[in-house]
Amino acid sequence: MCSEFINRCKAQGIDVIITSTYRDAEAQNKLYAQGRTEPGKKVTNAKAGQSFHNWRCAFDFVPIVDGKAVWGDDRLWTKCGEIAEGIGLEWAERWKTFRETAHCQFTGGLTLHDFQQEKTL
Repeated sequence: MCSEFINRCKAQGIDVIITSTYRDAEAQNKLYAQGRTEPGKKVTNAKAGQSFHNWRCAFDFVPIVDGKAVWGDDRLWTKCGEIAEGIGLEWAERWKTFRETAHCQFTGGLTLHDFQQEKTL
């Protein structure tokens, strides 16, 4: 679905790059440490095994304008999020807590617990 998202954005005149897809346990725990035991801003509440990135169901993206990442254009981000939702992705900007504008996922209705119990899409 990530490729479909890229293609749909491009069809709307929006270039995006994917900044993160699968994360192994070590990479996830390193991100979790950020803002806690390591310097930086908190960027996740998920330890290893608690992120859909760990199960190959999530990706992060950023729109590109004139060759540069665009982080502050709410209208552009909203358009990207609407495109994602239009193809059945969950856009994390809609979450009630720890909203992530750059995050999309498709879980097929499965929960983290399902994946931890080795269920798959």
